[in-house]
Amino acid sequence: MKEMHHEHENHHQMIKESDIHTFVAYKNGKINIELVDREGKDPELELTHEKLMHLIIVSEDLSEFYHVHPHQVGPSTFEKEIELNGNRYKVFVDINPKGKHYLIEPNEIQIHSSVQQYKDYPLEMDQQMTKEIKGKKVELQHDPFKVGKDIKLTFHLRNGTPQPYLGALGHVVIVDDKLEQFIHVHPASEKDTIFIAHFSHAGTYKMWAEFKFEEEVIAFPYVFNVV
Repeated sequence: MKEMHHEHENHHQMIKESDIHTFVAYKNGKINIELVDREGKDPELELTHEKLMHLIIVSEDLSEFYHVHPHQVGPSTFEKEIELNGNRYKVFVDINPKGKHYLIEPNEIQIHSSVQQYKDYPLEMDQQMTKEIKGKKVELQHDPFKVGKDIKLTFHLRNGTPQPYLGALGHVVIVDDKLEQFIHVHPASEKDTIFIAHFSHAGTYKMWAEFKFEEEVIAFPYVFNVV
């Protein structure tokens, strides 16, 4: 398993080993998450951007993206109803356990057990960085995507003003094409849609920049190479 990179409040958190284990299952339209620490105890979670848990779900071909917030149903158990119609998904459990080291590692869920063969889904690089979805246009300007550098990501929202979403003007989630690397960053300030990302490995990545307009959250996807 490759090393995960998890960012909150624009600082880098490099953890080699996690104190928390996550177990994810999907059945009958509901995803279930259980947490346990090394001593077999229930970890105490702290709020991160207004939620105890952010759950990122990405399909194996990276065409489906979900950022949801399961509700707590037990001391260390969370649930969320969600309809998944694909075959395989990777699930990233984004939490902040109090007094514990936590490394985000992907959990796999398979919807159709009869389909066993893995496929390769090559991603098509974006040639231009302006995206328009549901009448909202967002242009990305960025530093060169290089390993080991702090990369400035500036999003220009051309025909809409973002509303605060989970305590920030936006959220950026990035995964690599193998669904092993995970990066989650928030704006560098409360006034600008500027983010700082850091990549530990070269490769192909897909990014979703989430902004809230008129009570609807829209995720703008971008595909790029890091060298």
